[in-house]
Amino acid sequence: MTTSHAKCPIMHGGVTSKEMSNTHWWPHTLNLDILHQHDRKTNPQDSDFNYREELKKLDVNALKNDLKALMTDSQDWWPADWGHYGGLMIRMAWHSAGSYRIADGRGGGACGNQRFAPLNSWPDNVNLDKARRLLWPIKKKYGNKISWADLIILAGTMAYESMGLKTYGFAFGREDIWHPQKDTYWGSEQQWLAPSSDENSRYSGQRNLENPLAAVMMGLIYVNPEGVDSNPDPLKTAQDMRVTFERMAMDDEETVALTAGGHTVGKCHGNGDVANLGPEPEAAELEDQGLGWMNHQSRGIGRNTLSSGIEGAWTTNPTRWDNGYFKLLFGYDWKLNKSPAGAWQWEPIDIAPEDMPADVEDPTIARMPIMTDADMALKIDPDYRKIAERFAKEPEYFAQTFAKAWFKLTHRDLGPKSRYVGPDIPKEDLIWQDPIPKGPVNYDIKAIKTKIAESGLNISQMVTTAWDSARTFRGSDKRGGANGARIRLEPQCSWPGNEPEQLTKVLRILEPIAKQNGVSVADTIVLAGNLGIEQALKAAGFNIELPFLPGRGDATEQMTDIPSFAVLEPLADGFRNWLKQEYAVKPEELLLDRAQLMGLTAPQMSVLLAGMRVLGTNYGGSDLGVFTDRVGVLSNDFFVNLTDMNYRWEPKSENLYQLYDRTTGQLKWSATRVDLVFGSNSILRAYAEFYAQDDNLEKFIHDFIQAWTQVMNADRFDLMAEE
Repeated sequence: MTTSHAKCPIMHGGVTSKEMSNTHWWPHTLNLDILHQHDRKTNPQDSDFNYREELKKLDVNALKNDLKALMTDSQDWWPADWGHYGGLMIRMAWHSAGSYRIADGRGGGACGNQRFAPLNSWPDNVNLDKARRLLWPIKKKYGNKISWADLIILAGTMAYESMGLKTYGFAFGREDIWHPQKDTYWGSEQQWLAPSSDENSRYSGQRNLENPLAAVMMGLIYVNPEGVDSNPDPLKTAQDMRVTFERMAMDDEETVALTAGGHTVGKCHGNGDVANLGPEPEAAELEDQGLGWMNHQSRGIGRNTLSSGIEGAWTTNPTRWDNGYFKLLFGYDWKLNKSPAGAWQWEPIDIAPEDMPADVEDPTIARMPIMTDADMALKIDPDYRKIAERFAKEPEYFAQTFAKAWFKLTHRDLGPKSRYVGPDIPKEDLIWQDPIPKGPVNYDIKAIKTKIAESGLNISQMVTTAWDSARTFRGSDKRGGANGARIRLEPQCSWPGNEPEQLTKVLRILEPIAKQNGVSVADTIVLAGNLGIEQALKAAGFNIELPFLPGRGDATEQMTDIPSFAVLEPLADGFRNWLKQEYAVKPEELLLDRAQLMGLTAPQMSVLLAGMRVLGTNYGGSDLGVFTDRVGVLSNDFFVNLTDMNYRWEPKSENLYQLYDRTTGQLKWSATRVDLVFGSNSILRAYAEFYAQDDNLEKFIHDFIQAWTQVMNADRFDLMAEE
């Protein structure tokens, strides 16, 4: 009798292998994945699920009490230090929120992305998987009424309250994602914690950190606690801290407060051999059930826990909010030493026994406190020291400053205050929340549009101004947009991409119309854009009135943090065929980035760009990509002529192409890479061909209006507050 092994009935790697992916075979192809992420198919919730409605059913006090009770309910499988999980929960919340960076608004804790790769497996997030697993019984109990994103941040805030800090407030409203984010660039390094000398380092020149990155290394949230490239030097570390926290929208005082306040409680873990740790969660075995860094070689819990590799607490009483951090920092001289795991740390010289913290398991054993290089930076750097000395002398001021900085850290990417939900929202309006007053709602929209139509503004001027006002919106941190009409204020009114000279002329016409009719300039700008499109539709034979939602308000210079808003300046706008300068990144990739930040899908991006071209809205009136002889008529001519095989394209420079008639050789049109990618990329060409069909003109019109309206209303969170 013979036997044979049956062949596996599937082709291994055929649908899952990285090596078999299109980007493996064609690495330079334009990858549209960032526009397709978070598809409804990944979301297990019903299509009509409304998290804000679920939050109304939440017993907030019961949830907060359950979280506070959890802090001291030590579990044998992962015991709490000193019987209190506060330090672990704070680190979890901190690292969730702390991945935010101001340059593109990405990262942060507003979507629960710490549950997924790569964040769940970053070296800096060692053992935070345990914190989330400790929270699971509470998440299971409250279910859909609390998102993971909200629960993670609230757990850290309740940890501080349970240890004696009077917190500043808390807002719910963070909605979960259901698979890893593909839109966030975390760096080009090919390995975790690669030193700045590495050829793939994120640094250039004299330690210039690559934008939009904020952390100093791949796999870290902030700076290296051992020092620059693990070489202790508090002054150099101070410079890294200043850059990193600035890119998180924090000033020096907030940086000192967050560093000191974060290290007032909890401890570092490095009492063991790092080689005993198993792989991170994404590489762990099935039997580990999503937990990583498992220590199967030695005890690995309690006093033997390993995470950062540094070992020890910063304060004498690590489960109590007090000013003990500054007492030890300034009360002793410190020397360098190495932890049992081999990490650099600072330890006090001749410390009094009563100032030593107790062992996490045995209160009769005293342990040596520690400071990281970042802590020593607060003592050595002159500017940081001045702030820290004030905090040391004024404990109440320190507590208040930290509480507000913690609130900012954990709410910075939640968006404007109108998105906040819950009973603990602070009444104070903070400038980093980009406050906008409510605007008039009840007025004669038709009369305003008539005034605008009689003003002499042309289609291009009206559409361009509305677009430039709205295009600043970032879905990443819910900043920017047309609401507030900040396009008329600094710094936006001076941005080159907004064509300040033309913008001034348009505003001189629209602002008096708004004032005379008692409406906001913000609404007037959007109405003008809608009117321009309606005129272009009429020229195309369509009598359609665009949807409009009144109620936008006008922000003032006093409501605008100019340095914070400077980062919203577009460096490129493919929709208007504009680049501020030449970049290493291709123009079509910059278009994708802008479209993703604005919350557009690939079809929406396609119809908007095509429509903007035929409306004549190119920067400076350029004719690049304007594939129509009927400028000002809203048509699908861009797609029709792009896909017409009677023409051929020739490159003239890196970003300039010309189209010639195949028969006569006559020059017809010129274009950029952003235009031609809609014919060269197979996916975008499929959209171009779809909208170029003879039977899809009305479909193109409908989809353009829908996408335009979405852009104009992307920041109308004030309507959410009225629900």
